[in-house]
Amino acid sequence: MKVESEPAVDDVVAAACGDVEPATPLGLYLHVPFCATRCGYCDFNTYTAGELGSSSSPESWQQAVDIELASAARLLNPVRPVSTIFVGGGTPSLLGSAGLRRLLDAVRAHFTVTDDAEITTESNPESTSPEFFDGLRAAGYNRLSLGMQSASTHVLATLDRTHTPGRAVAAAHEAAAAGFEHVNLDLIYGTPGESDADLHASVDAVLSAPVDHVSAYALIVEDGTALARRIRRGELPAPDDDVLADRYQILDDRLCAAGFDWYEVSNWTRDDSGRCRHNLAYWHSHDWWGIGPGAHSHVNGVRWWNHKHPARYAQTLEAGALPVGGHEVLTDEDRHVESVMLTARCRDGLPVEKLTAEEYRRAAAFIDEGLLRHVGSVGARLVLTDAGRLLADRVVREILVAG
Repeated sequence: MKVESEPAVDDVVAAACGDVEPATPLGLYLHVPFCATRCGYCDFNTYTAGELGSSSSPESWQQAVDIELASAARLLNPVRPVSTIFVGGGTPSLLGSAGLRRLLDAVRAHFTVTDDAEITTESNPESTSPEFFDGLRAAGYNRLSLGMQSASTHVLATLDRTHTPGRAVAAAHEAAAAGFEHVNLDLIYGTPGESDADLHASVDAVLSAPVDHVSAYALIVEDGTALARRIRRGELPAPDDDVLADRYQILDDRLCAAGFDWYEVSNWTRDDSGRCRHNLAYWHSHDWWGIGPGAHSHVNGVRWWNHKHPARYAQTLEAGALPVGGHEVLTDEDRHVESVMLTARCRDGLPVEKLTAEEYRRAAAFIDEGLLRHVGSVGARLVLTDAGRLLADRVVREILVAG
């Protein structure tokens, strides 16, 4: 992997942006770095008001976002159509519907947003209301992702989540009443102290909600988090891999029985229209520009990431430079590895033509093992079996690198 020095980053990014067919669609990710409290398991680039002090605020952040949007539009000249927008965090719903409208208006001031664009925002159930969802729909948002995590009070307490167990489902009903056809609920499984009964109760709650998409992630204990410190002190047990596999199987069985189907290892939807197009763009290595502190971007084989702290992010933009903290130029081998890693996790499968002869030979061993299967004419694609999804990381790793 070729890593460039930071002083040349503006030129590298400009060259990448100028060497793409103008009609090629673009995704925009906008990072809202604010949270009311910090969850014990979270290592995302987020900040509470106490952590920021007077160094940054939603207003100074919005002003910096406006500058970065203008810079992106200038470099992507002629401006490419935006087909997906995803507002993530942090807690975007802390901005309220008026703040999220302002954010979307800023995008539209600099970019052409396609008529059928998917426009998503994440929301914490506790900072939403019927009026909030009405405001989002009026602003043009058409997809919503709600952080539920669990329906169990004690599991939420272990994760330091502040919402009450029933609030996520109530918020989903309010969103549907406001006209949202595409609503996602996020779950986390494998939290210390969670039982099978807890997970079944969470799935029951999800299935009682008017949602067409479910994301479920195994708990990962990240270094530096409060949860990691509690586990290290012996206050909580570490997640167990066998338990995580059993919990995944429970989730998949329950969701599929209710009419959902997986389209990526950690994502299920009722039908293809509910698939998250923005995330699919990531998984298929399309281009996106990440706006905001710590946001990552990828355009034409160049990846870069912004300064993480909101104050430094804003100061760099105000000084007339891109707020890039680092970047890399992907080699052909880098692109190949990432393409295999990401597409193999999707239900549409890994095109056999992407693999070298040696990689296909290694993949064939997983076919014999029952972890992969051929689909399409003359085995055009390889798709993970149900058992293969439980071992997806191992399958991909060993296809790419001889064990």
